[in-house]
Amino acid sequence: MQKALTQATPLQSTAVRNAVLIIGASLLVAICARLSLPLPFTPVPLTLGNFAVVLVGLLLGSRRGFAALLIYLAEGAVGLPVFSPVGPGGFAQIMGPTGGYLVSYPFAAFAAGWLAEHGKPTFARLALAATLGEVVLFAGGIAWLLALTHSPARAAWLGFYPFLFAEVIKVMAASAIAARVRRFVTRPATKPDAA
Repeated sequence: MQKALTQATPLQSTAVRNAVLIIGASLLVAICARLSLPLPFTPVPLTLGNFAVVLVGLLLGSRRGFAALLIYLAEGAVGLPVFSPVGPGGFAQIMGPTGGYLVSYPFAAFAAGWLAEHGKPTFARLALAATLGEVVLFAGGIAWLLALTHSPARAAWLGFYPFLFAEVIKVMAASAIAARVRRFVTRPATKPDAA
């Protein structure tokens, strides 16, 4: 009787596992975002944050990826040091030149995760999913820069062209890692032994 009362139900076990994955994913993005290189010709730094965003989407899927990035944004908005150190931090960073990228993070993870979930998770499909995530991310970032600069050409020069080569590498790396690791993250939680 005591064993039956103390054992977690499959639903509780899955909820705890999901919470750990989501919070862990938000911390992964925070660590990667701190690895930033300021560029002298643009207010947008070269960062591993968006690599982590698409990786989280590929590994956790659309809903959990979206949730992880919402938590990440909330952590940053309240002032935790999770955003790139190139910027004022906190809510001011969300309103700054990189705000469009930051706000698009949950949607980029959702898009990458959704495409990864709908089909066999081959490297090619994961690379396509990661590319979709990057498209969503850069659409948000460039749209925000366009609103600030009022110049499509200037927005593209500040927030897109300098990053193309690095983004291809990030997409390939995220896809390769996800192809190896995804089966361990997406498998259902093990059921507890029968009482």
